Amino acid sequence: MMWWRLIPLLALAPALVASAGPVGAQTPVPAPAPSTPMTLTTPAAPPPATPAMPMPIRAPLPAPPGVRPFPTPQELVGRELGLEEAVNIALENAPKIVARIGDYVAAQQRVNQALAPLLPQLTAQGAYGRQRVLSSAGTGTAFYTDFGSASATASQLLFDFGRTWAAKDVAKSNAQATKELLEGQKLDISQLVKTQYFTLLLSKRLVEVNLAALDRAEVNLRSAQGFFQVGTQPKSFVTRAEVDVANGRVNVIVAQNAVSLARVALNTAMGIAVNAPTEVKDLLSYREFPVDRDTLVSEALQNRPEYRQAKAQADAADASVRQTFRDFFPNLFGSGTYGLVGIPGLAASRNINGFSESQNQWNVGLNLTWTIFDGGGKIGRYKEAKANLEAAQARVRDTELQVWQNVEQAYLNLGASAESIAAASKAVESADENYQLARGRFDAGVANIIELTDAQLALTQAQSTQAQTLSDYRINIANLERALGRR
Repeated sequence: MMWWRLIPLLALAPALVASAGPVGAQTPVPAPAPSTPMTLTTPAAPPPATPAMPMPIRAPLPAPPGVRPFPTPQELVGRELGLEEAVNIALENAPKIVARIGDYVAAQQRVNQALAPLLPQLTAQGAYGRQRVLSSAGTGTAFYTDFGSASATASQLLFDFGRTWAAKDVAKSNAQATKELLEGQKLDISQLVKTQYFTLLLSKRLVEVNLAALDRAEVNLRSAQGFFQVGTQPKSFVTRAEVDVANGRVNVIVAQNAVSLARVALNTAMGIAVNAPTEVKDLLSYREFPVDRDTLVSEALQNRPEYRQAKAQADAADASVRQTFRDFFPNLFGSGTYGLVGIPGLAASRNINGFSESQNQWNVGLNLTWTIFDGGGKIGRYKEAKANLEAAQARVRDTELQVWQNVEQAYLNLGASAESIAAASKAVESADENYQLARGRFDAGVANIIELTDAQLALTQAQSTQAQTLSDYRINIANLERALGRR
């Protein structure tokens, strides 16, 4: 028997000794009348406990000055935000998505740049100047002559053995890979918003759990104070109950702060003002998620942007091999130039009247350029491109394994969390029943405060675990959707 179980007996020891009489006396104990039921003494009305300390509510920080303001969508002003609404807000406002869109637009422009050599090229140039000329007659006379020229050259690539088309394929495949990065970023943002959404709901649920625990602790304190007033329980029971109340208040403060932190995280994930007064609908409940386990991996390989990105990068590497191989061959250009030299009206002299006549110049022709040997640079670039292609193909295989692993893990975690919900609900029922029994035993004076607080702690933990399992289940649904490439 533990020492604390003797406290009620020690409290009653003086009364028992006084009524027992001298030691060794044989005092007959009369049997109770059959018609008289045994009753338990109830304590007097307990005095009111110390009022609970008000929980602090901190105002959010203001927006930083000098920074372009972040939006606060009207959808969340004065109403609760749904999960789909939160995801849509994030897809419209998240800066990471805006950045990926810019990257994709830039990649598309690189396709146009790669195609530019196939179109006609037109260049123009001009020159103007003045020169000082000494007379050849020996008179020392000098005169000045103005001169100028202007020309335009047009050229057209006629044949390069497919080098430019290969460069276009490289740029196009890289643009496709950048687009898949954008799609992957959207999936990541959607998953993050869902995770933070259910984290906020879990935090709010834990506030309710801890408030209920605080209420139970305050009831225990009032009961302990009542027993102490009538002399049936020691002072230590009161102090233990006071400790439980103080700890309960701390837990409520921590839980309320977790709500604020979760709201900040959700606002950040949605790309809106961090201090936005976001409230969410309570969706923290079990909802069966239908899955066809035979088609999950195939669906993921079809939908996952990471897999499409890896294949696009392999296509770009293959096109780069073709491009570097065609660098070994010549380029054939057609070109034509037209220009003027000695533009009329520009020639003038201080001593000689007149001007030089302008002369028209033009030429057309074919240009063949061929770098026969460049010190092995072309050979090195070609071998580098082939090595990059092998690496890209290996990354495609690695991505297939990663996608398969992600789906398998998400599927297993979802099944485990679904099973945990039923177990957690049963634990709450048992813990609540145990607490009610301990509560009754304590009120009857046959149980001590430690037994009651242990039962209360077990109930609080069971309720917290139940809320956690519901949150884990909904988050695992979001993780499986992300693994399958579903937004």
